[in-house]
Amino acid sequence: MTSSVPSDSGPHPDSGEPEATAGHGPGQPLPPADADPAFDPGARFRQFFNDPRWALAMLRATVLEAAHPQIGAALIDSSTFVAHPWRRLRNTLLSMQRMFGADDEVRQREAARLNRMHARLSGTDARDQPYDAMDPQVRAWVVATMYESAVTMYRLSGQPLDQSTMEGLYAEFQAFLAVLGDQAGHLPPTLQEFWPYYDRVVEEELENTEALRIILYKLFDHLPAPAVLEGLPTVWAAGRALAGPVLGAVTVASLPESFRRRAGLPELPGARTLTQSAYLAIGLARFLPDDWIQAEAVAGLLTLSPDSDDPRARTVTAVRDGIKRAGALIRLITPLPAEPPSTGSTDSAGSRRGAEEFFHAVLDQTGDGYLTWPDLAAMARELSGRLDLDEPEETRLYNAYADWWKELQTALDSDGDGRVSAEEYAAAVPTLAGPALIRVADVLFDATDTDGDQSIDADEYRALFRTGFGRDLADTGGTCSRSAFVKDFLSFMSGRERSKAYDPLLAQA
Repeated sequence: MTSSVPSDSGPHPDSGEPEATAGHGPGQPLPPADADPAFDPGARFRQFFNDPRWALAMLRATVLEAAHPQIGAALIDSSTFVAHPWRRLRNTLLSMQRMFGADDEVRQREAARLNRMHARLSGTDARDQPYDAMDPQVRAWVVATMYESAVTMYRLSGQPLDQSTMEGLYAEFQAFLAVLGDQAGHLPPTLQEFWPYYDRVVEEELENTEALRIILYKLFDHLPAPAVLEGLPTVWAAGRALAGPVLGAVTVASLPESFRRRAGLPELPGARTLTQSAYLAIGLARFLPDDWIQAEAVAGLLTLSPDSDDPRARTVTAVRDGIKRAGALIRLITPLPAEPPSTGSTDSAGSRRGAEEFFHAVLDQTGDGYLTWPDLAAMARELSGRLDLDEPEETRLYNAYADWWKELQTALDSDGDGRVSAEEYAAAVPTLAGPALIRVADVLFDATDTDGDQSIDADEYRALFRTGFGRDLADTGGTCSRSAFVKDFLSFMSGRERSKAYDPLLAQA
């Protein structure tokens, strides 16, 4: 079978040829044989979180996952990766940190949450083929792409892993899959058996799916600005125009050659050299101070709203002011197409927004142009993750959103196609704030009010919104009552008013 890495990037990992040990030190000891290797304090997997090259590797792995028909269908139907990529990035990072942290109780709770989430992702694709996120073979493929992309990351960086290190790393990924409850056998038991399995899936099962094309082309071309750069369209458009094509070319060139050929993915001249150069250059960032490249800090900064009371927001505001001045200069030197005008009025809290803007910014969570159940399920998923809900609170929230979807279908789906268009929504805006939406607000209040005292204090409020009380939300005594919470939730979710709290929660990318 064709090698799963570019032919000029070294020997196939299962060749048995001696290679240099990569990582943060030669001869790094592997976890004891009787330990759970993925969760050992010295596990290599943990080192990936703050390795800048891991971003490229995970992008590559995501493309390979999206090329699997079942995963691609689930992404198209239910994922928010197009409309809210930065929020998805932060949530994924948080989940991985919980899974590979030192606290076994946190790990087990996160594994249970992931299983509940995946159990809700099933259906049929556009060709009436079924997909199920709990399919053990599908879950095994997700882990396989992560492992193989990690090995490729080191190879393209000029630090190929030796055989024993690859075996130790493979054991860590197997342990990760085991924590999710999957039985042994869905991933090959040994590394020697893994490579034929990997090549077989690449050759026989992967396709040029719609999700793959969106990630490689549409996502890069239309990637929304992170929260920290909102309001700076010229600067963001200029950076995206330069970085997008490079990321796309690097990702495509790093994919297995046989798949590129079968899927008809173009490879630009010099793309392989560019790919290796990108991994080498980004790898140099590892020598920066640790607090500069902490993944959690970087992700938090990207999603930090300038209106937040986080102390870093003041620094962000100062940086944004400087970038705005630079953006004015860029516009003079290289005029870019104007950003489409907003259909709302202003960004201040309490201002009214246009119905179409609210539909696309808040309701259409998956970005497919329609309001369907997966959009409301994505809201429930985001809120459940923010509050780290267990059962039965999580199911109560999902059920409340499901009831709201039924109410919306009855009121807004005028053509009976099972979805609500922006036009159908705009024609019946007042019907949004019905009894089912009030029920959603009540359930969300109960989930946020962890001590059950019928008021939300500052800590509970911050758990949901990641910021302090807004002056217009806090009741006297430093708490938020049920009535104040429900009123603000209804005003926002019915599209009546903006909210400095809810915009970052459900509207920001």
